[in-house]
Amino acid sequence: MAQTAKSKFTLIGVIVAILVIGLVIWNQQKKSHQSELVIGISPSFAKPLQVAADEAKQQGLNVKLVEFSDWNTPNITLNHGDIDANFFQHQPFLDNAKKETDFKIKAFDVGAATHVGLYSKKYKNFADLPHKAKVVIPNDPVNQGRALQLLQQAKLIELKQPDNFLSTLNDIAANPKQLQFIEVEGPQTARAIDDVDLAFGYPHYLRLAKTADPENALLFDSNTDKRFAILFAVRDDYVDRDDKLRKFVDIYQNSPKVKQALDADFGAKLWFPGWK
Repeated sequence: MAQTAKSKFTLIGVIVAILVIGLVIWNQQKKSHQSELVIGISPSFAKPLQVAADEAKQQGLNVKLVEFSDWNTPNITLNHGDIDANFFQHQPFLDNAKKETDFKIKAFDVGAATHVGLYSKKYKNFADLPHKAKVVIPNDPVNQGRALQLLQQAKLIELKQPDNFLSTLNDIAANPKQLQFIEVEGPQTARAIDDVDLAFGYPHYLRLAKTADPENALLFDSNTDKRFAILFAVRDDYVDRDDKLRKFVDIYQNSPKVKQALDADFGAKLWFPGWK
């Protein structure tokens, strides 16, 4: 009997020890999760951000980058509070998203801005474009307006309000070549280039898709408009505990290694800092 009782006590002790160890591990994992900064991103921005995350880790800050393939889910996920921040949109895009939804999201700070271009794998200049050429442009209001302004800069169309970056297809006043527009989600313009005569494109998406040389556009936009810089966006009620996001943004904006990654990923002449 004594031996049986001793065995029971030993078993109870083992169970208690296991529970205590499990509780300690769970608590450590919980603390680790709470101290982790989670940022939703577009895959085209991943490499420079990963360089910044690696540097942050060396400084004791854990950053988890979560990739989204579309331009809707990052704001939905952020608005639900499932991530701390996102990095995929510029201010005009965010303004339009908030106008169309009940998102409670704001800009925290800005990252890199990139030039955009008009690309063709079939023609060397705009004069060679055929009548009723197929042209792919983004389907969201803001980036579509940006594409139409670039087509206007190329003298392929005229807009009713030349300076309106929110112009739509309905705002085209003149279309001499009767260009046929194909609307797709912004990230897909890079993959649609093989099927059309001309495509509005983002250098970083073209580099990611490997469908065209991002530095070989027929025309790039001529300005360095910082309102199109990509934002670090957060919920309106976001509290930057321990300055985690601030530290990460500072690394992104000031690290020589991040600059090298931006040069390699976007092209040294195709991006500019939105924070300066």
